Amino acid sequence: MPLSEYEQRVLEQMERQLTSDDPRLATTLTSSGRKPVLRYILGGVGALVGLLLLVIGAAASLVWLGVLGFIVMFAAVAVAFTKPRKSGPAGVVRPDGSTAPRPTAKKSSKKGFMDRIEERWDRRSDGGR
Repeated sequence: MPLSEYEQRVLEQMERQLTSDDPRLATTLTSSGRKPVLRYILGGVGALVGLLLLVIGAAASLVWLGVLGFIVMFAAVAVAFTKPRKSGPAGVVRPDGSTAPRPTAKKSSKKGFMDRIEERWDRRSDGGR
């Protein structure tokens, strides 16, 4: 049963509010989450080819063919189950339409994990006195 007009408006309003409140969460929830089916198929085919080479190499007493089969099998499984790298934006679009390289974050303004832990320790030890 389709949603009524009122329900559709309320749903759209909730989506807009979620996007404005937490854009990162909204992006995560709206992503397709499509599985890399092609990678699984190619990995499976590669694993079968590698296994076949391994068995043929063992049956024919060809050590090099068995090793090659194992390497092909291992590489195919590794490719199938590793996530592809996501490339971030290469630059920033200026208001006039031209592009500029993405600004890099300054190391000095970023606090490391140990710096934050030390600050917490200092706050706790000063507050107890």
